Amino acid sequence: MLPMTGMPVATPAVVESEPPKEEQTEFSVKLLKFDEASKVKLIKEIKNIIPEMNLVMAKKYVEGVPQLVKEKLSKADAEKMKAQLEAVGAVVEID
Repeated sequence: MLPMTGMPVATPAVVESEPPKEEQTEFSVKLLKFDEASKVKLIKEIKNIIPEMNLVMAKKYVEGVPQLVKEKLSKADAEKMKAQLEAVGAVVEID
């Protein structure tokens, strides 16, 4: 039997890994700008999306871009809303 001497013992290297990023579950839809020719359609669409607004409020809202349209949406709902707004000439961002 051989005596154990001060031989270096190989230890596995500790790999520093980034903590896993939490997957975003809530999204916001932001109206950035719009096509002037489609302004009336966009106002009507905003009124449909935000039922508390009347046409006058929706007009002021659209004219005050950039505006947060909705927040705390699922990814599917945010994508659907983005498609609705882009269909009426809006430029939209999902955060």
